[in-house]
Amino acid sequence: MSTPLSAAPKLRMSKPDWLASPKVFRTEVLAGLVVALALIPEAISFSIIAGVDPAVGLFASFTMAVVISIVGGRKAMISAATGAMALVIAPLNHEYGLGYLIAAVILGGLMQMAMGALGVAKLMRFVPRSVMVGFVNALAILIFMAQVPEMRDVPWAVYPLIIGGLALMVFFPKITTVIPAPLVAIVTLTVITVAAGIAVPNVGDKGDLPSSLPVPGLPDVPFTMDTLTIIAPYAFAFALVGLMESLMTAKLVDDITDTHSNKTRESLGQGIANVITGFFGGMGGCAMIGQTMINVKTSGARTRLSTFLAGTFLMVLCIAFGPIVSDIPMAALVAVMILVSFATFDWHSIQPKTLKRMPVGETTVMVVTVAAVVATHNLAIGVVLGCITAMVIFAKRVAHIAEVSGVVDPDGNQVVYAVTGELFFASSNDLVYQFNYKDDPDDVVIDLSGTHIWDASSVAALDAIETKYAQRGKKVTIIGLNKASAEMHGKLAGQLTAGH
Repeated sequence: MSTPLSAAPKLRMSKPDWLASPKVFRTEVLAGLVVALALIPEAISFSIIAGVDPAVGLFASFTMAVVISIVGGRKAMISAATGAMALVIAPLNHEYGLGYLIAAVILGGLMQMAMGALGVAKLMRFVPRSVMVGFVNALAILIFMAQVPEMRDVPWAVYPLIIGGLALMVFFPKITTVIPAPLVAIVTLTVITVAAGIAVPNVGDKGDLPSSLPVPGLPDVPFTMDTLTIIAPYAFAFALVGLMESLMTAKLVDDITDTHSNKTRESLGQGIANVITGFFGGMGGCAMIGQTMINVKTSGARTRLSTFLAGTFLMVLCIAFGPIVSDIPMAALVAVMILVSFATFDWHSIQPKTLKRMPVGETTVMVVTVAAVVATHNLAIGVVLGCITAMVIFAKRVAHIAEVSGVVDPDGNQVVYAVTGELFFASSNDLVYQFNYKDDPDDVVIDLSGTHIWDASSVAALDAIETKYAQRGKKVTIIGLNKASAEMHGKLAGQLTAGH
């Protein structure tokens, strides 16, 4: 029997979060505009690093932002052409040309999609807080350092413009927060320099802006195994660095906004965005921490609309308002980025009372992360070294946790050893030397109910203990194993020495 139309369940279309209120919509639109203005000189600069035409970086920023706003897992995060990605693929472009660079971007995007599908994003749970703090602080330092060249060998008027821009962004929010302070600073300083005819470096000095939209096409390379062999190493490095920076940035935005994002979807989204960017002739990219901080922390954006509009406004500004955008003084954008670097840095982490309270190991991990990032200008290297340092310190800290205490029966016929703590490669190495093989009675019981066997090294250590007792004609009985430990011990016991 058919169901009457009136009785059929009604499908409810959820309203986009950026339509929640006029205030939210206004915030998202203005945030997108501010980010777009900040993206233009950055994209051009990264194009220069990669050795490509400025349009290649601008096209990448446009397609990355628009696509990731739809397929990404972290709302309000900005993805575009980045310096780290430019550094990874620059050697390929210099040696083989733009076609190979584009092909590597597409292959790198496919690799990111595969990594996302395989659950690589779940590895983020193993990044310690101290590494995250180091990542944030290093990022703030890099953002500031990137502005230093714009303040060297420039007309004296640049300095009062930067100071004026900073003052505007600090004090304007006390008057109203309806319009983002960075946008007010950019517009005000542009009007002043143009109206007064002040000759200072501007966006136009960075390179020519594109005059038309990008068109899709295939990379100009031979589709052979030789080409794949050339681009594969660069594509793999591109995929890893891009995912690491994007996932770390997503985690940072999660903390700032007190919301959770889908890291697996973000990984897949980054891959899709890079594949599409490659087919449109862009140099690829990943999440941008500086622009994301402008969007989320400075402008207060929280939805996908700001990300979408950042990419859309970027192209509109370049194509329709190119001459006007070219007149924006670099001093205005430098002021914006200096404020972003100041707001990004975790000042609480370096306060004397915090350092005094924090374990030395945690501080060491943070310092190693910051030092590695600042020295290499590569966030991925810093995060990897920070995580390795954290693991070494953790292993050293828990290596001596396993303790052995023995109790001999009153009649002297049996000794019971109770082992407590965690047994793994670092702690089990000393385990063998905590038994009295010579003087113990013939019946030895090792109670492992207070511990857990984590690896083969621990099983090998228990085998060595049994062997040492057996050489003296003494019997060892192991009791108290939990289910997982019993399974590992049962599978590996007696199988880890030569001859098995």
